[in-house]
Amino acid sequence: MPIAGSRDANAFVLHPLPYRSRRSRNYLVADYRKSGKGNRHNMKTTTLKPLVLCLAVAGLGQIASAQNDLNLPDVSQAAEVKQRIALTDIAIKYHRPLVNGRKIWGGLVPYGKVWRAGANENTTIEFSDPVSVEGKPLDKGTYGLHMIPNPDSCTVIFSKTNTGWGSYSYEQKEDALRVEVKPRPLAEIKEALEFEFEDLKPDSTAVTLKWEKLGVPFTVSVNDADQTLQNIRAQLKGRGQFTWQALDEGAQFCLTKNINLDEALRWADASIQNEERFENLSTKADILKALNRPDEAKAAWNEALEKAGAQQLYTYGRQLQNQKKGGEAMEIFKEVAKRFPKGVYGSLAQARIKSAAGDFAGAASDARQAQAAAPIDAQKQSIQALITRLEAKQDINK
Repeated sequence: MPIAGSRDANAFVLHPLPYRSRRSRNYLVADYRKSGKGNRHNMKTTTLKPLVLCLAVAGLGQIASAQNDLNLPDVSQAAEVKQRIALTDIAIKYHRPLVNGRKIWGGLVPYGKVWRAGANENTTIEFSDPVSVEGKPLDKGTYGLHMIPNPDSCTVIFSKTNTGWGSYSYEQKEDALRVEVKPRPLAEIKEALEFEFEDLKPDSTAVTLKWEKLGVPFTVSVNDADQTLQNIRAQLKGRGQFTWQALDEGAQFCLTKNINLDEALRWADASIQNEERFENLSTKADILKALNRPDEAKAAWNEALEKAGAQQLYTYGRQLQNQKKGGEAMEIFKEVAKRFPKGVYGSLAQARIKSAAGDFAGAASDARQAQAAAPIDAQKQSIQALITRLEAKQDINK
C-alpha cells in the first residue's frame, strides 16, 4: 500500500515481518549489510516502483498462461471442404459438433436466433471471385457464416466479420448478404455436422449444411463466361501471348460461347502469326463464319486444309459431331477419306461415312483395317469398341 508521508506516494514499501526470524527475511525486501551484526538498524529498506511490480506480475501471468495453453483435441473437430466451379474456388472452414443424443433443431440450436453454423470460432466461407448466392451478388472475400433457423425456413448470413468466436459478437450491421432458403429432411441421420457441395454444375453448386435429420442448402453460382474471359485476358498478358496454343484456346473459348468474336478473331490472328497451323487457321475460319463474313471464312478454311494432316482433319470432324453439326462433320470425313485413303484415320473416316448410311458390315470392315494399322494398343482397344457396336448394327456416329 502507499505509505503516507513517504517521498513517493505511489511506492510500495516492503518491511520485514515482525514475527519471522532475521534468517527468513526475503532478500527482495532487505539488503543485509555485512558490516553490521544484522540488527534492524543495519537493514536497508527497498522500495519497488509500481511499474516494476506490474511487470513482474505480468511476467508471472504469461508463464501461467503458457503453462495452461495446451494444444488439445477439440470435442467438435475442425474440418475444411473446397470446391471449384469454373475458375472460382470456394472453401469452408468449420467445426463439427456431434448430435450425441440431443435435440438439435429447436433445442440445442434454438429457432429464431443467430447460430454459428458449426462450433467454436466462426465458420467461414471464402470465394476467390465474385459470386451469386441464391441469385444475389456477393463480392469475393472471406465471410463469417451464420444462420437463423426456423421450423420451415432458414436465413443464411454472410458477415464481413470472420474472426469472431461463434456468433456471440455478431452484429447485423456487419452483414454483407442475407438470403432465405428452405431446409429439407435428410434420408439418413448425420451424427456429425458437415458441409457438402451438391448438385454440381459447370457454373453452380448447392452448398448444404447437414446435421441430425435436416439439410440447409444454398445455391452458389458464377458468371462462367465473364470470369473465364477475364482470366484468359490476364494469362494472355504473360507468356501465353508468345505461343500459338494459348491464343488459339482463348479464341476457341469465345467461339464456343459465342461471345467477344472480334476479340477472338484478334487472338486467332496473333496465334497464326506465332505459328501457322491447321488448328488456328480453322479457328479463324469458324470465327469469320460466325461473324457472317463467308468469303473470308472460305479463304481461311482453304488455307487450313492445305496445312491439315489426317489426324487433325479427322479430329476436327469429331469436334463438329460433338457440337451437333453432323452434316458438316460428314463433309470433313469425306475429305479425310479422299486425301488419306490408307491408314488409321482414312479407314475410320470411311467407317463413319458407311455407318451413317446404314452399311454396318462395310463400316465394320473399314474399322478392322483401321485397327490393324493402329500403332498402339490403346488405339486398337478404342477401335475395337467401335467394331463391337457396328457388329451390333449401331451407328457409331450417335
